[in-house]
Amino acid sequence: MASMLQPQIILLKEGTDTSQGKAQLISNINACTAVVDAVRTTLGPRGMDKLIHDDKSTTISNDGATIMKLLDIVHPAAKVLVDIAKSQDAEVGDGTTTVVLLAGEFLKEAKPFIEEGVHPQNLIRSFRMAANLAIARIKELAISIERKSLDEKKSLLEKCAATTLSSKLIGGEKEFFAKMVVDAVTSLGEDDRMNMIGIKKVPGGNMRDSFLVKGVAFKKTFSYAGFEQQPKKFHNPKILLLNVELELKSEKENAEIRLSDPAQYQSIVDAEWNIIYDKLDKCVKCGAKIILSRLAIGDLGTQYFADRDVFCAGRVAEEDLQRVASATGASVQTSVNNIVPEVLGQCEIFEEKQVGNERFNIFNGCPSGETATIVLRGGADQFIEEAERSLHDAIMIVRRALKNSAVVAGGGAIDMELSKYLRQHSRTIAGKSQLFINSYAKALEVIPRQLCDNAGFDATDILNKLRQKHAMSKGEGALFGVDINNGGIVDTFNNFVWEPSLVKINAINAATEATCLILSVDETIRNPKSESAQGEGAAAAMAGRGRGGLRGRGRGMRRR
Repeated sequence: MASMLQPQIILLKEGTDTSQGKAQLISNINACTAVVDAVRTTLGPRGMDKLIHDDKSTTISNDGATIMKLLDIVHPAAKVLVDIAKSQDAEVGDGTTTVVLLAGEFLKEAKPFIEEGVHPQNLIRSFRMAANLAIARIKELAISIERKSLDEKKSLLEKCAATTLSSKLIGGEKEFFAKMVVDAVTSLGEDDRMNMIGIKKVPGGNMRDSFLVKGVAFKKTFSYAGFEQQPKKFHNPKILLLNVELELKSEKENAEIRLSDPAQYQSIVDAEWNIIYDKLDKCVKCGAKIILSRLAIGDLGTQYFADRDVFCAGRVAEEDLQRVASATGASVQTSVNNIVPEVLGQCEIFEEKQVGNERFNIFNGCPSGETATIVLRGGADQFIEEAERSLHDAIMIVRRALKNSAVVAGGGAIDMELSKYLRQHSRTIAGKSQLFINSYAKALEVIPRQLCDNAGFDATDILNKLRQKHAMSKGEGALFGVDINNGGIVDTFNNFVWEPSLVKINAINAATEATCLILSVDETIRNPKSESAQGEGAAAAMAGRGRGGLRGRGRGMRRR
């Protein structure tokens, strides 16, 4: 009898929590659904905002990526949704709420099949097939804005930016900001690095007091005595950029100078002054009227430049200095010796201007034109912060639309068309895949449905109208989406509700990948924090798919 009793051997460290199988899958899906419900109401022009606060700060936002980053999610599977929101934000800048919502809906549609015992790999295969079909269909439906004149293209890009901004806090002024964003992006030319567009926030004033500088603007730096005597406006000035400290520095504490004659002390002091005067003299002789340095320019230097009608600013932020270099054609110098004319920059007008309670140094009419600065005004700090996030999304969208100049109809139109297309395609497939692709098609309707719910319309009624319109029409029906302003349906393309096709392609790709990833996990093993390496042996974790515990014989394993 004793020989029949096999000893039970524990492989995992005591305190390890394991859960597996169907229950684990459903638990993961439920966790993701809970996260999706947190951002569901932020979608679209009538979306609500979320107020998230901790001990340090308060944030008001309806940007999906921002909310997902600020939510302190501890569930390991639900963290996948945070990652896809971040990836969507990094890749295309907009559609972060869309991607989270789609992933949640795909999982919701998969849940009944999992409960009925369908193997997750079957669902994963069908969902990937559906995603490939949907992306191919988007590429067919996309309308190119290539080969247009610059004015036409600007007008089209403004429509894309306005669609993005319509769902944001500054949606009431979307035309004003859309034009500003397009001007900023198109002024960059070929160099479309994001850090070449600066956004400066100045509390106070009205949103419409915001303005665009086709050049560089930055806040007045720390100033020393003599600063007010410097001229504050120049026409066609030469600009010198330095990474040099222009102030008298006392010797370090451990420096030691031995003197045999007290009269020699004065010669050492004079040498220090001669060094700084020599540097200042070389800066003025090069012909520059504006001198900016990343390091400090002390009170001696400030007064010296003021006496010679030269403007100077020390401790300029690295990013601002780099943008001035790009805009004016100047090169940052690490020495004041041998300054040749080629390293100096130039702009049409430099002026120091009052904006709200702040003084700003503004460089306008820069020759290279490869940088721009948006100065944002508004009431509360939280409002300006959200306005900055909104403009970031719009800037990203315009950059992407310039590079991949294909757009699709917004307002849920493309989602309804893809849903119809996949439903029709599923009928041509035999077997279980037909059901899975059909459920994927149904999940795509979540976007127009949520747009209706957030606007307070009857979602069932509007979705029925959209289904009918898309089913009856060939081609033209693909452009009909939710009419946010009046309820009902409207040709969203002709009403200029556009979004770059790249946004939708990336959203469907990322949402499908996240869904497949979560569906492929059937076991979670949570290791306890290792308190001591003694007595427990090495902890090994092997996550198997299917049943069967993690048991076996071997050295270092305890018998129970």
